[in-house]
Amino acid sequence: MTVTESLGRAIADRDVLYAGLLANTLGILALAYVLLAEITVTQPRYAFYGLLWIAVGVLAVWKTTPAPTDATTRRRAALVAAGYVAVLAVVGGVVVSTMGDLSWGARLSTLAPGWGPAPVVTTPWFTVVLMPARVVGYLALGYLVYATVIDASGSAVSGVLGLLSCVSCSWPILASVLSGAFGGGSALVAATFDLSYDLSTLVFLVTVALLYWRPFGFGRED
Repeated sequence: MTVTESLGRAIADRDVLYAGLLANTLGILALAYVLLAEITVTQPRYAFYGLLWIAVGVLAVWKTTPAPTDATTRRRAALVAAGYVAVLAVVGGVVVSTMGDLSWGARLSTLAPGWGPAPVVTTPWFTVVLMPARVVGYLALGYLVYATVIDASGSAVSGVLGLLSCVSCSWPILASVLSGAFGGGSALVAATFDLSYDLSTLVFLVTVALLYWRPFGFGRED
């Protein structure tokens, strides 16, 4: 075995170890949260999805190193990434308009593990719902977009695909249209809502993969 092969195996073993530690840590924290908050998880897959968003987001950021570049390109990439995260936050339900109906306040929402505990801050103009899975996932996507813009500032392919991670918000809109056409009790409407977390998680994973590996002939060399 060559030195390069030995180094590659050592890095792979280290990555597996760290991934395992992350998974175990998230599992222990989720169990502690469920016990302390005394919540009942009626849909275990939703909790799994939430923890998966966090784990994949953390791993994607950890394994991504933006290419060296000049300060101007970094600033432009940061602006694009910030705008991208802002769009995700609005259409992804992290920032919700309240149309002046609420006053200032703060509370902790005990959602399923991964999605909760979620600090909720209300203002007269908007509400901020800091679901851990959304926050970590969207920030990870923003970081991947930052790295992608640095590698290929003239290409928006991956960034556009990344917007699909907000499909979880597109489905409720579609459900509203279907509800008006077929009635609120439609099985199709119910199925749309029921599958929103499944679909959004699938698209999130695909988006992370596209932004990380960038299989469009540019970017990563590893």
